[in-house]
Amino acid sequence: MKKIRVGVIGGTGMVGQNYVRLLRNHPWFEVTYVAASPRSAGKRYAEAVSGRWLMPEPAPEQINALVVQDANLVESAKGKCELVFSAIEADKDTVRKLEEEYAKAGIPVVSNNSAHRNTPDVPMMLPEVNPGHAELIRFQREQRGWRKGLIAVKPNCSIQSYVTPLFALIQAGYRLEAVIVTTLQAVSGAGFPGPASLQMIDNVIPFIKNEEEKSELEPMRILGQLRSGRIIPDDSFKISAHCNRVPVIDGHMACVSVKFNGRKPSIEEVTKIWKSFAGEPQKLELPSAPPDAIIYREEPDRPQPRMDRDAGRGMAVTVGRLRRCEVFDYRFVGLSHNTIRGAAGGAILTAELLKAKGFF
Repeated sequence: MKKIRVGVIGGTGMVGQNYVRLLRNHPWFEVTYVAASPRSAGKRYAEAVSGRWLMPEPAPEQINALVVQDANLVESAKGKCELVFSAIEADKDTVRKLEEEYAKAGIPVVSNNSAHRNTPDVPMMLPEVNPGHAELIRFQREQRGWRKGLIAVKPNCSIQSYVTPLFALIQAGYRLEAVIVTTLQAVSGAGFPGPASLQMIDNVIPFIKNEEEKSELEPMRILGQLRSGRIIPDDSFKISAHCNRVPVIDGHMACVSVKFNGRKPSIEEVTKIWKSFAGEPQKLELPSAPPDAIIYREEPDRPQPRMDRDAGRGMAVTVGRLRRCEVFDYRFVGLSHNTIRGAAGGAILTAELLKAKGFF
């Protein structure tokens, strides 16, 4: 199969580097274009990331040889790629306008950024949970006059660890009434260089700007219904979030308490639902989809970031410590890899789903 040529805009930053790493030897996609800020433009990729390459293995030689382009010059991408992954580091207005320019130029955009997460005609995708929201793209193209271009985004990295387990219960026919979640978020979620070492060593920071709002609102849009060209957010239950930065490199953990509305499952039923859950990416056998979207650990002290964040090549959600709650019904712990599943890997899986559905 001829591979689709893809570009990474914002390709020299930490998320951009992750795209480059994860797309190495991808069966469907091939990186042929890399763009970044004007200060990196004109350099070979190897030179642009020299001294700040953060991935565990070297960059692919074919990517190192690419000349980095200016991400602001959309015309330079035309003819060089058929899809772009966006990891641009800029203010939201700048990102929003630039992603729209790429889509207007006929280049589909799958974005890691938050700029379009609340744009009414842009689907925010968690592929195992809301694959049907991809149909919003048809409305998006009609409204904007785009024939080939599109914009789709992935959600905040903090919600991956608990939304899929909650959705599996909803899909099984159980209604939720309330959820309280406390996230323990790795320093890599803040990007590079992240918090200063003297802030994080021997410390926990109980505040991450805008994170609690995202953690409470984004799941409701993902769990919402597509009607008449827009997403109607789920308002059947509420989420209350506490978000903390902890001295862990990778892996966002969520301690979750959940109350059901009416009928509730037994603990045995919950674990059975999680162990048997498979979303559309698993059914389609998409290249980046983990075989098991949810992995349940029986051990009383799991999941743990260092032990479990790489489960399913960093794309699975690991849950454990399911037990009764003295205030709500049940409580559990979820974990996902924030820079793979919660960032570049999640966006790549979204692109695979869109390709499988014929959007490019």
